[in-house]
Amino acid sequence: QLQLVESGGGLVQPGGSLRLSCVVSGLSLDDYAIGWFRQAPGKEREGVLCISKIGSTNYADSVKGRFTISRDNAKNTVYLQMNSLKPEDAAIYYCAATRSYQCPPQAVIYEYDYWGQGTQVTVSS
Repeated sequence: QLQLVESGGGLVQPGGSLRLSCVVSGLSLDDYAIGWFRQAPGKEREGVLCISKIGSTNYADSVKGRFTISRDNAKNTVYLQMNSLKPEDAAIYYCAATRSYQCPPQAVIYEYDYWGQGTQVTVSS
């Protein structure tokens, strides 16, 4: 059974860091691209970053230079390292999978077939 489980969210002060994890089961990271998305209250879900077998794609200009994505095939885990967090980064963060060896060039939600339940990130002093 294919499953994605996020963790690592929490409360952090502005300027702080968090590392989110997405543990996947029932699939091989070599066969799927994994994307991180986020959704703040009252806003649409937006793409953040994606990683695949051949590379990564940045979906959000607002996180460039602050967020990075990586993966550990041995642990079947994809990470989202978030540094220099801002209040506007607060959202529920989701990981999602699409069966492709490369990331979709655009963060089109319907191209991702499987989703985790999300983890809450709060940025506040």
